[in-house]
Amino acid sequence: MGEPLTVGIVGAGKISAAYAETLARLPGVRLTRVADLDLGRAAALAADLPGVLPVPPDELLACADVDAVLNLTVPRAHATVALAALAAGKHVYGEKPLATGTTEAAEVLAAAAAAGRTVACAPDTVLGTGLQTARASLAAGDIGVPVAATAFMVTPGHERWHPSPQFYYEPGGGPLYDMGPYYLTALVHLLGPVRRVTGMASTPRPTRTTLDGVTFPVEVATHVTGVLEHASGALTTLMMSFDAWTGRLPRIEVYGTEGTLNVPDPNGFAGDVHRFAGATREWTKLPDLAGYRDAARGYGVADLARALRTGTQPRASADLAYHVLDVMESLLSAAATGTTTTVTSTCEVPAPVPLAADPDRA
Repeated sequence: MGEPLTVGIVGAGKISAAYAETLARLPGVRLTRVADLDLGRAAALAADLPGVLPVPPDELLACADVDAVLNLTVPRAHATVALAALAAGKHVYGEKPLATGTTEAAEVLAAAAAAGRTVACAPDTVLGTGLQTARASLAAGDIGVPVAATAFMVTPGHERWHPSPQFYYEPGGGPLYDMGPYYLTALVHLLGPVRRVTGMASTPRPTRTTLDGVTFPVEVATHVTGVLEHASGALTTLMMSFDAWTGRLPRIEVYGTEGTLNVPDPNGFAGDVHRFAGATREWTKLPDLAGYRDAARGYGVADLARALRTGTQPRASADLAYHVLDVMESLLSAAATGTTTTVTSTCEVPAPVPLAADPDRA
């Protein structure tokens, strides 16, 4: 397998511990540095990671023992940090979204091409057994030809649990940009890229309040609904909300000419996949058919390392992340103008993950 890809984390916020725990058990990657604007936060994370040193962000970018930057900053900083890392000669794996808009994201892709470096981007949840099993079932024709899908993410808002939720309500946040990448990336895996969108969006509440009573403004749409036309011809109905309580809505369902597929939460790596057969009118739980087993956040970084060693495209590719961002931006544009918007980008559907594959090798 060769030497592991050395990784430095920039951004020691809430999600960083989950990534660090996963990277520690993957032999194809090795975490060496942690950086944050608050060096105390970086030190707190590094304290539980033997051999990992806390450093300021600029110092991390200059470190010879960092091949790739794991960018876990807030969304508005994603593009800035990615561009700085690429300028320093590092590969980048970023949290979603790739940037707050396609203009910034295009700059990141151009900088990567100019530097001869690779950018990959979350979510990597789609590489687990849940989504990959659903994808394998579709590929086998278990529900015939897919004609439509639904996707629902409904919650009253992240301020109910997050200690510092303000960034969820700033540009680059909101339910579409925060949670939409999980659902849209899953839908691209299942039904292919999107070519047209239409929709509506609203902001029912102009302010939100933190757990400790601080009121702050809402700068983005917090309820978004739309219809996506995939290049395959399938139509998806999408609803992303920070304004409603969930009921009995499915996370994702795909409807075909011979049955229906119920897909688990794309914000998780595993979960049960159920197939409804039109001929028998019965639901059946499918066994795991594909995907990384026991996966967790960080498997996309290992997949990036594998791609760099083999000269292949990472499954959590920047092109896929750009297309997902373009779909979200186009949906909000359609909502603002009351029109149907053509999505100008496209992407290759990532390679499927074989069942029980080793993320460092396949």
